[in-house]
Amino acid sequence: MPTGENGTSLAEQLTNHIPQALSDAAARFVDSLKINSVSEKIRRGRRVVIKRRNGYGEQLADLANLYFRMAAVPIRFWAKAEDWQRWEVECFKMLNGDRFRAWASGDKTVCADKLPGQNLWERLKQRTLTRRMVEAAGREFRRAHQFRSDEFRGPWSHGDAGTNNVIYDEKTGRARLIDFEIVHDKSLPAKSRQADDLLVFLLDLIAVAPNPQWLTLSLSFLNAYGNTPVICELEDELSLPNGMAWIWWGVRTSFANPAKVKRRLEKIRDVIANLEFYRAFVARRARKRRRASISCQVIRPGIPSPSSRTLAIK
Repeated sequence: MPTGENGTSLAEQLTNHIPQALSDAAARFVDSLKINSVSEKIRRGRRVVIKRRNGYGEQLADLANLYFRMAAVPIRFWAKAEDWQRWEVECFKMLNGDRFRAWASGDKTVCADKLPGQNLWERLKQRTLTRRMVEAAGREFRRAHQFRSDEFRGPWSHGDAGTNNVIYDEKTGRARLIDFEIVHDKSLPAKSRQADDLLVFLLDLIAVAPNPQWLTLSLSFLNAYGNTPVICELEDELSLPNGMAWIWWGVRTSFANPAKVKRRLEKIRDVIANLEFYRAFVARRARKRRRASISCQVIRPGIPSPSSRTLAIK
């Protein structure tokens, strides 16, 4: 990325001078370019979300996918309506089919039960997002990433796992993933795809959450997720992009100040490095504690010592 005399990137210099009103207008413009329209209805006493592919949706998806390829952004929209319907229904059933239904209707529509709760993007904007909520999200990401996908011939990933696509039900303390219009490029390794899911979620926290809450929420999310190999992969993704990819990055971060985003990404990277060291240390210590003793212990027969392996494995 080109840099100025003071060492800042061109993207940072430009964004630093964009008025907030213009950033908001850009965000609204991007939001208006919907490939699918969404509405809600009551059917047989159940509230249902209806997603319908717009008339220009296929052409818009093709245009977006052209940009993604040119910018080396490893995601794409499902351009053909039938492919999108299949993927949307399959993913919803896989993740939420324990209590909720989804089905294709006609050749351009998907219907799904409305999940109880509120999406975490709204909570974030209202400043009511809590550690409990992001921890629930982390656990759900981990659960979702354990599923196997025929499409990827390996572990599943979301592709657009921002806070707007995570629904949290306060009554049950459960988070669920929704909206499967975007998919990762199949050429990406599984850990890279799943690390990108984490990054997309974290970018919302980094861009919008206030100091010092953003870091607490981010680390709570990662700790609850707990998949160390994927978190290690995430470390390589925690930097500002180059070239045309910056446009999509602006969308992902709600056009937040790149200097602020960069500082926060660096902070998370540093903390993750320390976190991995700590986890490795704890694991080694636990293994040492569970090794059989090589020294004799004076104790009554039949009663294990407090530090014995018998108690450690209970």
